[in-house]
Order: sequence, then C-alpha cells, then structure tokens
Amino acid sequence: MADQHKTSKLGLLLKELLKEKSLSMRKLSELTTIDTATISRIINGKRRAKPEHLQKIADCLGVPITDLFVAAGYPVDQSQEQQGSDIHWSIDSIQNILDSSEWNNKPFSVESVEQQLAKYQHYAETDEGKETILTGFKKKLRKVGSIGPFISQLKEMFERFRLKKGSPIELAIIGSVLIYFIISVDVIPDYIFPIGYLDDAVAVKLGLDLLSKNV
Repeated sequence: MADQHKTSKLGLLLKELLKEKSLSMRKLSELTTIDTATISRIINGKRRAKPEHLQKIADCLGVPITDLFVAAGYPVDQSQEQQGSDIHWSIDSIQNILDSSEWNNKPFSVESVEQQLAKYQHYAETDEGKETILTGFKKKLRKVGSIGPFISQLKEMFERFRLKKGSPIELAIIGSVLIYFIISVDVIPDYIFPIGYLDDAVAVKLGLDLLSKNV
C-alpha cells in the first residue's frame, strides 16, 4: 500500500508537470526515448520508475531530480554537509540507495574508488591525460552544475593542476581525482541520482587525504 502511495504521488506530480508544459505522454516519450506505455504505467501507478527514467524525465521537464526521487519513494538525504564530512556515512547511503533502486552491481567500497584513482594517477602524468583534464573538466562541470559540496574543491584542484602548483606526485594525485570526475566510467553510473556523483565526492575526499599526507 505504501509503495502505491509513493508511486501515485509521482504520477500526480508528473501529470501536473505535463499539464504545465503542455506536453502529452506521447511527446514526453519522444523527448525522453522512454516507451509511451512505460510512461503511462509509471504515471498511473502500475510500475515503479527506475532512476534512469527519473533522470531522463527531469532533464526533459527541467525540474530538480530530487523532487522526482522523493515523489517516487526513493530514500533521499539532502544533507550535503553530512555527506561531505562523513565518508563512511556516505558509503552506507550509497549502498542503501543502490539497493532500493535495484541497481545490480557489487557492493560499493572505498577500495573500488581507490583502485580507480591509482590507475588514473599514471594516466594524469601522460600528455593525453593532461589534455583530457584541461579540455574535459569545464565540459563536465557544465553538465553537473552545482551538485554536491565537492564542486568547489574540484574547481580549486583544477586551477592548481592548470597552473602546475605542486610537486609531480601532488599533481598526479590531483589529476587522478579530476580524471575520475571527468570520465563517465565511474564506480557508480552518474545517472543513478542522487548518489551517482557521490562516489566523485568520495574520490575528492581520498585525494585530499593523500595530498595532506604528502605535505
């Protein structure tokens, strides 16, 4: 009964948004590439929307993705300060939302992010890696917007990397974090909002910890 209530809440919200935007379900289907029958079932409470459905719909309708997640009944803790300050809380949050969104993958861990960062450190020292950072960072930033408390830290890292402020090992660490952010092959896909970018925040935290040890 609770799930039906949550789904109905999403359906009512989507109906209001479609009316406001003067869009039909068929037109929303064309814009989002989601099958019309699927959209109809979601709106009428006969099917639970997947995170990727909500992401596409939010992008199309120009509404905050968190509004749709809350309406769909997904657990969303919007305390960004808590997410940024407690890495272990973040990991629990990530796993809970992954489980609730039925995203089939191995359990999330700090080690999985650390392994990616270690790989990207070497890449950041190559000409290709440096070019990826210098040309790709601002493009990815425009896509992400201001999601998460880690954006300002990434901007500072990018300026430090661009101006070469640091030792070779420090720049390699910074570069690995920036590449992790830029490249879409994350430990968690970006479309799984609101935690799709949370592993990027964990990567920033790990990078800053490594930098503090090298000072």
